[in-house]
Amino acid sequence: MESLNFDKYPFLAELGLEKESLGCYTNGEWKSGEETVNSVSPHDNSITATAKLATADHYEECIKSMEEEKAAWMMLPAPARGEIVRQIGEKIREKKDALGSLIALEMGKIKAEGDGEVQEVIDICDFACGLSRSLEGKVLPSERPGHMMLECWNPLGIVGVITAFNFPCAVFGWNACIGLVCGDLMLWKGSETTPLVSIATAKIFADVLKENGFNSVVSLCQGTGKEVGELMTNDKRVPLVSFTGSTRVGRIVGNTVSKRFGKTILELGGNNAVIILDDANVDMALKACAFSAVGTCGQRCTSLRRIYLQDNIYDDFVEKLVKSYSTVKIGDPLDNDTLVGPLHNKAGVEIYKNAIEEIKNQGGKILTGGNVIEGDGNYVEPTIVEIDKDSEIVQTETFAPILYVFKIKDVDEAIKYNNDVPQGLSSSLFTNDLKNYFKWIGPLGSDCGLVNCNIGSSGAEIGGAFGGEKETGGGRESGSDAWKQYMRRSTCTVNFSTSLPLAQGIKFDV
Repeated sequence: MESLNFDKYPFLAELGLEKESLGCYTNGEWKSGEETVNSVSPHDNSITATAKLATADHYEECIKSMEEEKAAWMMLPAPARGEIVRQIGEKIREKKDALGSLIALEMGKIKAEGDGEVQEVIDICDFACGLSRSLEGKVLPSERPGHMMLECWNPLGIVGVITAFNFPCAVFGWNACIGLVCGDLMLWKGSETTPLVSIATAKIFADVLKENGFNSVVSLCQGTGKEVGELMTNDKRVPLVSFTGSTRVGRIVGNTVSKRFGKTILELGGNNAVIILDDANVDMALKACAFSAVGTCGQRCTSLRRIYLQDNIYDDFVEKLVKSYSTVKIGDPLDNDTLVGPLHNKAGVEIYKNAIEEIKNQGGKILTGGNVIEGDGNYVEPTIVEIDKDSEIVQTETFAPILYVFKIKDVDEAIKYNNDVPQGLSSSLFTNDLKNYFKWIGPLGSDCGLVNCNIGSSGAEIGGAFGGEKETGGGRESGSDAWKQYMRRSTCTVNFSTSLPLAQGIKFDV
C-alpha cells in the first residue's frame, strides 16, 4: 500500500526509515516477510508508512545468529560492553529530536513527552556504562577453616523483550542497556502498533554494535504476538522474557515461561492513587495530580486513576482541579502548545466510551469531560468522576484519562483504599507531617512498588528500580539492583587447605 504522509515528516528519513521498512534485523542484515502493518497517526488516523513484519522463520534465524555470537559477547569484559553502550547513548543523543518526534507521531504522546522518553534511554545508557565497572558479588564468611565463599554473577544468555505501545522506545532501552552490560543478548518484539519506533530504535543500537564487530547482539523480530511472541515465551533458548503490557496477557506470559522454568520480568497494569491530607501543600498537589492524570492522555502505567482527599479539603481541591482541566489544550501531539494528545488508537476510544457508560451505570457523577471529541483523530476529554469508593469499576485500570475522586477521614482510611485494588504499581502521599510519611512507607503503608511523597504518581527516575507488586507483576527494571535479574548467581566455595571438614560439623570418616 502506498503510504500517505511519509514525505510530510523529514525526521523519518533522518532515522533511516523508508516508506516500507523491514521489520527484522539480525546477523547484520535487515529482512522481512511479505505481511505488512500500517503505521497510523493517532492524530488523524492517516497512514504514515508501512512495516514488513518478521515471520516464524525469521525468529529462528534470529535465535541461531544470536547463539553463534553469544560466547564472544559474554566473554567481552564488562567495561568494554559498557563502552559500547556509552556509544549507543551518544548516537541516541544525536537522534533525540527526530526520535522524540516519531514517538509523538506514532504513539500520540506530546512532543515534550516523546523527547523525555528518548532522554530516559540516554540516561540509562549513562547509568549502564557506570554499572559495567561496578557489577559486584559478595565474599561470604565460611564456617569451615581453610575455606572461602563468594558469589559470582554471569550472563543469562538471550533475553527476550516484548514492549507495549505507550513507551515504545524507553522500555526496550531499560532492558537492553542493563542486559547488554551484564553480558546478555537482546531479542526484541516491539508493539505491532508502533513498528516505526521499534525499527528506528533498533537501527541505532544495531549500527553501533556493528561498528564494534557484533551483528546479532541486538536483534529485532517485529512480528505479531501470535507468531513471534508465542515462539519467544515457549523457547527454552530464551531464559528470561521481559514483558510489558496488560495483566491479562502478562498472566499468560508468566504461566507459559514458568512452565519451562524460565524467568520473567513482568511490568503490567497500574491503578495508581494519590492521597492528599489537609496538612499538605495543596497547590503543589494540584499541579502534580493534573499532570499525572492527563499526561500521555492517561496511557502511562503510572497514570493517576484515583485521588483520596481528606474531607475538609475535598470541595475546594476538586473545584480547582475541574477548573484546571478546562485550561488543558488538547490537540496535535507535534504542536508545541499541546498538553494532551490523542488516545493511541480507535480501540482505546472504545474502551473510554465503555468505561464512561459503566461509570454512569454504577452511579458515578461526571464532574468534567466524559465525551469523545468528534473528528478524524482519537481524541477524548480528560474526565473527573465522583463515585462510591467501593464501586466495581474503581478496581479496574482503564487506560484512558479518567480520574476518580473520593473523600477520606484520615491517612489510615486512605491507605486501606490505596491498597484495596488488585494492582500495586505507583502511589503518592501529600503531607508535611513526617509521622504520616513514615507510616506510608512502612510495613502497614502503601503496598506498591513505587511509594512517593509530595510528587505525582507518574514519572520515575532511572536510578531506582521500577516496577510493582500484585497484578502489576513483581518485576523490576532500570536502576538500583535490577541488573541481578539479567544474570545468574553462583555461590562458589573454595577449599585452600589440605583437610576436608564438612559443613554443620558433620563427621564422615571412611
